[in-house]
Amino acid sequence: MKNDDILKALDTRFSLNKQNSKVIVVGLGITGLSVAKFLHNLGLQFAMVDSRKNPPFNDELLAEMPDVAVFTDGFDPAVFDVATHIIVSPGVSMQEPIIQQTIARGARSLSDIDLFACAVDKPVVTITGSNGKSTVTTLLGDMAKAANKKVAVGGNLGIPALDLLNDEIEIYILELSSFQLERTSQLNAVAATVLNISADHMDRYANLDAYIEQKHKVYAGNGVMLINLDCPYAASIKPSNRDVLTFSLKGNADYCVIETANGRSLAFHGRAIFPVDKLLISGVHNQSNALAALALGAVIGLPETAMCAALGRFKGLKHRMQFVANINEVCWVNDSKATNVGACVAALQGFKDSSVVLIAGGDAKAADMSDLVSVLQEKVKALLLIGKDSQLIQQAVNDCIPVLDVGTLKKAVKKAQTIAQAGDTVLLSPACASLDQFANYKERGAQFVAEVKALEQ
Repeated sequence: MKNDDILKALDTRFSLNKQNSKVIVVGLGITGLSVAKFLHNLGLQFAMVDSRKNPPFNDELLAEMPDVAVFTDGFDPAVFDVATHIIVSPGVSMQEPIIQQTIARGARSLSDIDLFACAVDKPVVTITGSNGKSTVTTLLGDMAKAANKKVAVGGNLGIPALDLLNDEIEIYILELSSFQLERTSQLNAVAATVLNISADHMDRYANLDAYIEQKHKVYAGNGVMLINLDCPYAASIKPSNRDVLTFSLKGNADYCVIETANGRSLAFHGRAIFPVDKLLISGVHNQSNALAALALGAVIGLPETAMCAALGRFKGLKHRMQFVANINEVCWVNDSKATNVGACVAALQGFKDSSVVLIAGGDAKAADMSDLVSVLQEKVKALLLIGKDSQLIQQAVNDCIPVLDVGTLKKAVKKAQTIAQAGDTVLLSPACASLDQFANYKERGAQFVAEVKALEQ
């Protein structure tokens, strides 16, 4: 879209214009930087604010936009007082008092996704969920590429939505988090889904119902709603006057898994599409992810042959059930991206009984760790805990299996080597965020891989 058309949309939807608007962008991370570039390109007045003394993209911003005002090391009320609009990055809580006060006095709140929605005139697919959203987003992008579509993939995954904007793109595929959805009002995707919901980010939401409410915002607009019938929380949405598709691992949905003469198969309305045993991504949860990708791809007109070709090549994501090594007949698997209880449960369900030495722990985000108990009792022979909430987890699981608090990932790997026997799996699936000990889940996973590789030497 041309800048004049984008400015017209922003003025119509948010009364955001060059003449009368002063925008405060809160948070100078990767999303905040993308917002700054977007606003600067349109010639809109804005300033950047970050509570940190040295925000990660401060130098890059000043090099590219030296004329932009930047306020760091706290939130100065005088800066917020002049704002007509406020854009809060997903990593910053909307409950910050200064943000609440700014909105209460009349400043319009919007998000980077709102800006994106005002600047895009091509089909957009949006994907959220407690788990699996990165896998489905990436897989659907691969399917679109296999169909020779010019596709842009990002959002919460990798590249910020605003940095994806390009007139040559034919389809946009966005992964969206609850933090992005809670501050967004302009979504209207051609297809959207909530893959699943389990308790997550309970340190940011009053209760599970509040979290569910934010996830369901992905369905705003009038596009096709894809609903997972296997998840009561995801399926609790009540669509009205909307086109709806469903998926399930059972046989009661549009997209499901069926038994055929040649084994289990992904299917559409009972017609086999892709054999389950040809999937390179392991676990029942990944069968569900594959169904969701096939359904979303069908909505945007991707040929089934192209989608199946991409599905047959897809090996999954790094740090998500990633095979690392087989040492003395013990398999080592990196699932560092399992940052909540639901992801850890899904990972464990794919293993045989009592065969897993599990490494877990970190920042539990106020989640109820007792939800792990039943799957731990069934699948895990020993639990090795790391990170700041290790004692909380140990209390929650109440010694239902042998538990050792080892503190660090390095120590956990060494201890796991002494416990695991031939035929076992050592699984890093933390069920927690990583920020107490690592920069992110990727750094945590990379350290695990390095420590395991060192055992081979």
